[in-house]
Amino acid sequence: MNAISIQAGGAPARDHSTPDSSMSVSRLFRAYLTEAKYETVRMLRTPAFAIPFLGLPALLYVLFGVVIFGAAIRNDAQAGLFIFAAFALFGVMGPGLFGFGMVVASEREHGLLTLKRALPMPPPAYLVAKLLMAMMFAVIVVATMLAVLPLGHIKLSAGQLFAAAAVSILGALPFCAIGLFIGVLTTSRSAPAFVNIIYQVMMHVSGLFYPLPKFLRAIAPVWPTYHLQQLFFTAIGLPSQGSAITHVAVLVALTFVLTVLAVRRLALKG
Repeated sequence: MNAISIQAGGAPARDHSTPDSSMSVSRLFRAYLTEAKYETVRMLRTPAFAIPFLGLPALLYVLFGVVIFGAAIRNDAQAGLFIFAAFALFGVMGPGLFGFGMVVASEREHGLLTLKRALPMPPPAYLVAKLLMAMMFAVIVVATMLAVLPLGHIKLSAGQLFAAAAVSILGALPFCAIGLFIGVLTTSRSAPAFVNIIYQVMMHVSGLFYPLPKFLRAIAPVWPTYHLQQLFFTAIGLPSQGSAITHVAVLVALTFVLTVLAVRRLALKG
């Protein structure tokens, strides 16, 4: 039986009589890997996407943490770690938010998802590829931040470096879920505005870059950046607020709920 069938209205659809489970494990793995590879290469070759997210975090950390405030930070190790955490998390937020939010909205509108459904590939490969792309960008961001860390006269143990890297890379997942949720609800025209607004609000109202005034501290836990920042503080030895288990639970719940809602929306309306 053909792998493609025609739905009412003439739109091609996958024939579910040939499930992906019929593929061998090696072919299935290769399908996911190939999709992830080309998605990552595509975004790396997009200067407007790759340069800001891969270059800015380390450059801004050097500018503020070394050049402008370097002398003060040498006398205040906690301030130096705070600035390092801020720009590291700033770097891992963007690829998931923008890579899902803007790109999914555009690809939905231009019919790429309809084409993907007609191809003999595992249906989840499209989203998994974007997820792995965002995590790969997070790996590069973390690597560049750790490379410039000695310039700020900051020393972390091997355990702290590993914990900071793990928190940063896994911390990209909630922002992928937020971006995906935006991408399935918006158009290619409105998605950039929604993503940018949420991106800016999460950075500035969660206390990522500076201590918040008292009246804003009460609502800071609403934002995933707050919970990720507290986990990062714990990883690098800074005083943190709340329980690590609570922060992890909030981020996992947010990721799960938004992903389920977004996938359901994609399945129903494309």
